[in-house]
Amino acid sequence: MKKAKIVRKNIRRIGVLFFVFIVLAITACTAASSSTNATATATTSGEMEATEFQGTKLTPIKDQDLNALAGTQHINQADYTLTIDGLVDHPLTLSYADLEALPQVSELATLQCVEGWQYTAEWTGPSLSSIFAEAGVQPGAVIAIFYTADDTSGYTSVDLSYIDSNNIIVAMKDNGVTLPVANGFPLRLVAAGKWGYKWAKWITRIELSSNTNFRGYWESNGYNNDGSVTGPIGN
Repeated sequence: MKKAKIVRKNIRRIGVLFFVFIVLAITACTAASSSTNATATATTSGEMEATEFQGTKLTPIKDQDLNALAGTQHINQADYTLTIDGLVDHPLTLSYADLEALPQVSELATLQCVEGWQYTAEWTGPSLSSIFAEAGVQPGAVIAIFYTADDTSGYTSVDLSYIDSNNIIVAMKDNGVTLPVANGFPLRLVAAGKWGYKWAKWITRIELSSNTNFRGYWESNGYNNDGSVTGPIGN
């Protein structure tokens, strides 16, 4: 009788241990599955950085290479304005809040540098076509010239036909988080399909122009004016 009680007690202990083991195993598997399927990670600012978009793995912001003409430019969000002028019916002065209030578009695009590196990110911001429509594009305007905090004489330009046909945006977010300062905050051009020197950062003004002879900083130094990654790098 005493032996039977001991056997039953041991069986209960084994049962409890087995139950605990199963619970721990399920918890571990769930955690592993959540980690594997994660599509965002927390940043130091509290925002969630996307790790995947449209089924494509994104390059983490910390691994995105950078270039700048005169070092990182620091722009105060509260004082920032974007000017749209030139061949427009209604010149615009847009605050950061104004840009945030516009319909936001997210797209997957890869920045390719002529130096050989590249990275893929989810870019989010308003489309240039929607901004230009509000300003009213005048006949004769064929290019958009981008003035930046590090080149107030005109950093680069792209054709309006390219902007319209590719629904080109100006990014306010990178991988779902506010565009980092070093990456062009508050606004950068997402020149999809063009070399990195076309991806203007720290944009402060966009002029619509008929001057097809305009050349930006890199283009004036021998780089191809079109900047298409499928075309030549030099002129």
